[in-house]
Amino acid sequence: MTTAIFIIFCIVYLGMILGGLPFLQLDRTGVALLGAIALIGVEAVSPEEAAKSIHLPTLILLFSFMVVSAQMRLGGFYTWVTRALAALPLSPPALLAALIVVVAALSAVFSNDVVCLAVAPVLIEACLARRLDPVPYLLALACAANVGSAATLIGNPQNMLIGETLKLSFGGYIAQALVPVLLGLAVTWGLIAWQTRGRWTQGVSGAVDQAASERREDHRASFDRWQTAKGLSVAAALLTVFLFVPSWPRDVAALTGAGLLLMSRRLHSTKMLGLVDWELLILFIGLFVVNHALQETGIAAGIVADLAAAGVNLERPVPLFAATLVLSNIVSNVPAVMLLLPVAGHALAGPTLALVSTLSGNLLIVGSIANIIVLDAAERRGIRIDWRRHARTGVPVALATLAICAASLWWRISPAA
Repeated sequence: MTTAIFIIFCIVYLGMILGGLPFLQLDRTGVALLGAIALIGVEAVSPEEAAKSIHLPTLILLFSFMVVSAQMRLGGFYTWVTRALAALPLSPPALLAALIVVVAALSAVFSNDVVCLAVAPVLIEACLARRLDPVPYLLALACAANVGSAATLIGNPQNMLIGETLKLSFGGYIAQALVPVLLGLAVTWGLIAWQTRGRWTQGVSGAVDQAASERREDHRASFDRWQTAKGLSVAAALLTVFLFVPSWPRDVAALTGAGLLLMSRRLHSTKMLGLVDWELLILFIGLFVVNHALQETGIAAGIVADLAAAGVNLERPVPLFAATLVLSNIVSNVPAVMLLLPVAGHALAGPTLALVSTLSGNLLIVGSIANIIVLDAAERRGIRIDWRRHARTGVPVALATLAICAASLWWRISPAA
């Protein structure tokens, strides 16, 4: 049975690397779900054991903030913010800086993927209306969303998982992450502004007609002050609870907030729940089951012990940093974090996993769903950003922000050493 579990695990993580499996119409979510089904089918894991392996607090927190984000999208908040930002009488570099700050702040609360999904189409229209090349602004959107989401334990799915599993302090994590995130955002602006100097309007002609056509086909919610105010009020209340009432479990508080938003006289629950990313929730469930099955065999613990004997102790900060960086760009950040959480025993293991897995997302297009969302939105509007163009910005941004992160973590480790 151990052999069967190991084979299924390898197939699932091959699917994570490839984004699917050859000859089958499966994406990462489908592969993870099929792996969990296979484990139950061969009786390697009982249905009851599979259910117990799922970390419910993480799923509840993730679901709850999907509902909060759905409220903000249906209230037209993201569209309003983007258009208001684009209307500011700023120079192109100053507009880039404002975009990075706003996107980072939104991503720290409402999740980077949701922010990119809502902002990207409107940002393209706004750039073309101002006769600005959308490409540097779109790259800034993706990079800032990734970097900004690292600031909190609710900014992205992997941070939610880390925070709930390791029971990290919400305020304590922010205190550790804030400086590297702020410096990372400054570096992101500097690199993109330097790369784009003198070419802010390059490539605008030819894309305007395509964007106009897409605009006619794109139906977005109009700005609703009341619905937006409700969403912002719940988000503010949850942040207050997370910071000042640590005795109230974050998942319970967030679920309560989501329940309040679902009690609406104007927004039907079907619309709200229709914007929940059920596929991501299923991906989490599948990976929880698959990883639990492997842990029970002892194979993972054996590999960790062998690496430690060879001088690569994943329970130490530096090897954990390197492993997180490498795995996040091979299997994506959520599966990488799930693999490494069992060895997260060091005092800085949680912040290391959260910061490195998130900042690594800028390195390659496939490193973050936020990157894929932004580039897909651009592609649909006739703006092509291939892997070379992304790498020209993403690689230096990722390396610079990771260097800042490493310096910050090293500074915290040094006094203890």
